[in-house]
Amino acid sequence: MSVLKGFEPANVLSYFEELCKIPHGSGNTKAISDYCVQFAKDHNLRYIQDEYNDVIIYKDGTEGFENSAPVIIQGHLDMVCEKTLDSTHDFMKDPLDLKVENGYLYAQNTSLGGDDGIAIAYALSVLASDTIAHPPIEAVFTVDEETSMLGAEKLDMTLLKGRRLLNIDSEEEGVLTCGCAGGLRQHVTFDFQKVEKEGTEIELWIKGLLGGHSGSDIHKQRGNAVKLSSRMYIHLSKTFAMDLISIDGGEKDNVITYSAKMRVLVDSAQAEEFITAVRKEEAIWKKEFSNDETGLNIEITNAGQKNIAVIAPADSSRIMKFIYAVPQGLICSDRNLPGQSETSLNLGVTVTREDSVFMQFLLRSSIETKKQSLCERVGALVELAGGRYIIDSEYPAWGYDPNSKLRPLMRDVYVKMFEEEPRVEAVHTGLECGIFGGHCEGLDSVSFGPNILDIHSINEKLDLASVERMWRFLLEVLKACK
Repeated sequence: MSVLKGFEPANVLSYFEELCKIPHGSGNTKAISDYCVQFAKDHNLRYIQDEYNDVIIYKDGTEGFENSAPVIIQGHLDMVCEKTLDSTHDFMKDPLDLKVENGYLYAQNTSLGGDDGIAIAYALSVLASDTIAHPPIEAVFTVDEETSMLGAEKLDMTLLKGRRLLNIDSEEEGVLTCGCAGGLRQHVTFDFQKVEKEGTEIELWIKGLLGGHSGSDIHKQRGNAVKLSSRMYIHLSKTFAMDLISIDGGEKDNVITYSAKMRVLVDSAQAEEFITAVRKEEAIWKKEFSNDETGLNIEITNAGQKNIAVIAPADSSRIMKFIYAVPQGLICSDRNLPGQSETSLNLGVTVTREDSVFMQFLLRSSIETKKQSLCERVGALVELAGGRYIIDSEYPAWGYDPNSKLRPLMRDVYVKMFEEEPRVEAVHTGLECGIFGGHCEGLDSVSFGPNILDIHSINEKLDLASVERMWRFLLEVLKACK
C-alpha cells in the first residue's frame, strides 16, 4: 500500500514513489533513465535517450498553446546516497523505505532523493496529463549532477528549441533562484612509506556530526570529522608516542564529512592515559560546538598490542599537518548579496590506500577568479606538504541576468497566487543552469522547488504541503507562458 495515499497532488506523489523504488544514485542511472523512456513510449511521446542516460521527452502544446514557444522543464535523475552507520540498505538494488511523519516524507535510515526526484515527478505529471494547459514541453532529465554534472555537459543542446528553462532543483519554497556558484573538484594524493612498529592499536571513530550539503549548509560551521581527526592527532602527538596507521572519512565531496575513523599505534604503557586524553579532547569539542553538534561522539576501540605496519613518521606528520592546515568551510561571504556564501571548500573524501592517502575537495565560488585563487591556495599547501593534485569536473557559475523576462513572469504569478513577494537569490550550490546557458544562446533560466530539508543527508525530508503548492505554481507558470 502506498504510504502517500490521501496526499495531494496524487499524480505527482505517485510518480515520486515509483522513482523511489528504482535505485538511482549517481553513476547508477540506467534503470531510472529506462523508466523515463518506457513512460514516453507508454504515452506515445517522442523521446531521445543518449549514451550517457540523459533523456529528453517532447510534448506538443495543448489547445490554444500550439504556437507558443517551448518551455524546458529540467531536473536530474541521480540522487546522493547516504545512510546511517548501522543501515544495511544497498543503494545498488534496494528501494527506499518511505515514511510520512507530521506532513514530511522521508526515507528510513537513508537520504530521500527529493533532490531531485521531485523535479522528475513534476515533469512526468505534466507530460501524462490531458487536462493541464501548457506550451510545447521539452522535459530534460540529466544524469550525475551530484558528482560531475556529466549529463548536462554531454547533452546535445541542439536538440532543444526552448529558450525558457524551469530548473526544479531548488529546495526552498518562495525563492526564485537566478544564479549559482561555479565549482571544481581537486583530487589530492600523498604517497607514504611504511615501517613496522610494536604498540597498542587504538581506533578513534568520530561520528554523530550533522554533515549536510557542502554548498547550502557550508556557512553553518558544522564539524568535519576528518579535520577533527587531524586536530586530535596533531595535538596528542605532542604528548604521546603515536603513529598513524590510517585515516578514512566521507564518501562524497558534496557532503560535509560527518564520520571518520583514525587508527593509531601508541606506546602500550601510555594506552590508558592516551584514551583519557582523547575523552578530554571530545569534551573540549562539545563545548566549542555548544548546541550545534549535540550528536558528536568518539567511539574508542582498543585492539590490543600488535606488531603492525604504520605510516612512516615523517610522512604521517606532513599528511596530518596538511589536513589540519588546509581551509575548510566558508571562505568568504558575498559582498553584493549580504548573508549569502560566495567562496567555500569542503574536504569530503579521505581514503587511506596501500601506499598513499587520497583526498577529494569540492571548491565553490560565484566569482571565477576567486575559485581559481582558492584552488591555487590548496595546491600550494599540497606542494609544500609533498603531495600532488589534479583538477576535474569544473563547471561555470550561473550569473544573474538583469534582462530576464521569465523571472518577472514567475514573480507576478507567485504574488498573484500567494499574495507575497518571492525572494530572488543566487545560491552557493551548483546548478546545471550555468552549463545550459553556456550552450544555449539566449537561454532564460529560473530555478525553484518545494521545501526539502537537510538534502544530501540521512535527515532529508520533503514537505508534502509545499509539494502541492509548488505544483500549482508550476501549472500557473506554464499557463502564463502562453
